[in-house]
Parts: sequence; structure tokens; C-alpha cells
Amino acid sequence: MPNLHLLLVDDGSTDDTGDLLVALQQDSPLAISVLPLANNLGKAEAVRRGMLQAMASGADIAGYLDADFATPASEMLALVASINSDDNMAALLGSRWSHLGADIKRSAFRHYAGRVFATLAANMLALPVYDTQCGAKLFRVSPLLKAALEMPFASNWAYDVELIGRLRYGFGAHRGLPLAAFYEHPLTKWSDVGGSKLRPLQIVKTLFEMLIIRRRIQRLKNS
Repeated sequence: MPNLHLLLVDDGSTDDTGDLLVALQQDSPLAISVLPLANNLGKAEAVRRGMLQAMASGADIAGYLDADFATPASEMLALVASINSDDNMAALLGSRWSHLGADIKRSAFRHYAGRVFATLAANMLALPVYDTQCGAKLFRVSPLLKAALEMPFASNWAYDVELIGRLRYGFGAHRGLPLAAFYEHPLTKWSDVGGSKLRPLQIVKTLFEMLIIRRRIQRLKNS
């Protein structure tokens, strides 16, 4: 796909990940850059810094995809085609909706825990969003998006919720996006990847972090 640039973020790895990413950059026919972070800062901060770097490099559309490819590259390309087809889309969210014709493989625990979390997130955001946590999202670059990414997130796992809230209700001096600017794209293929760090204790911790996010979003709504 023309004009597609990949930015690989190395979140302070201490193994040979950095060398592998550089080798991939050098050997791949694709346009690839590597952003090495000196220390391990966690997923949320790695995503935030990667997005800032992408926008600083001149991207018109920026997004992120989990490195484990639970969402296949083909699905991300479908999202790219979708947002490029409609200028009214400002935020396009991949959605793991199990439906006929789709191949969505998720453990029962992750599915039901995800549904509880998604319901809480949708109520908090006052948005009819089905899946806030799918690691495949695209955003049209704007002053609002840049402002929304200036401040670190409260949660390392639920940062998507806070980012969506900042975009919906405005951030800094920038007004929020209308509801019609948000879209969900149902994926046709997604699969749990072994070694996921999502554990019951992490879910409990994230629920407490959601209280912080809720207060932040409420302030945005009232500002």
C-alpha cells in the first residue's frame, strides 16, 4: 500500500529485540522506522510516544497495532483502506465482534471480562462503543489529536478509553469530535496470542485506574 510507513517502538528491551527491529528495517522492502526507548515505560507510554513520533514525521493518519499480531496485518490494512475512503472518519476502532463469516478466537475468560469492561467504558464515555480495547486503531491527525497525546495516560492497559474520552470531549483549547466522527470496524480475523499479560489481578488494578480516568473524563465533559 503506497504512503504506508511502519514505526516499530522498542520499549526499552534488554534482549535482542532492538537488533531484530533494526535488521527488519534494513532488510524489508517496506518503509520502516525504529523508535528505541531507553527504558521500559509500559505499553501506554510506548503507544503515546510512537504516535507523537508518527505525527512529528508528517503522518496524516496515525494509529497503532499490537506487536503480537493478534490483529493480523491484513485486518489493519482494511482499516487503513476504510479511513482513507471517508474524510468524515476521525477515529476508527477495530472491533472484535464475533459474527458469522468472522474468525474471532478469544478465551471465555477474556471474552466475558472484556464485555464487562466494555460496558463500563461505554457508559463512562457515553458512547455506544462495543470494543474499546482492541489493539488496532487509526486516527486522523489534527491539532486535537496532538493535544490529546501531550499528557501521559492514567492506565497502562485502559489508555484507549482515556484517549477516546479526550477526543470526544476535547482537550486543552481544542473542542471535541462529534459522535459521527467515531467509527467501529468489525474485524474478520483476530486471535488470542499466548503469553498475554492480562491476568485477573491486572483487571482489578485496571478497574481502580478506571476511576481515575472517569474523573478525568468527567472534568472534560464539564469544561
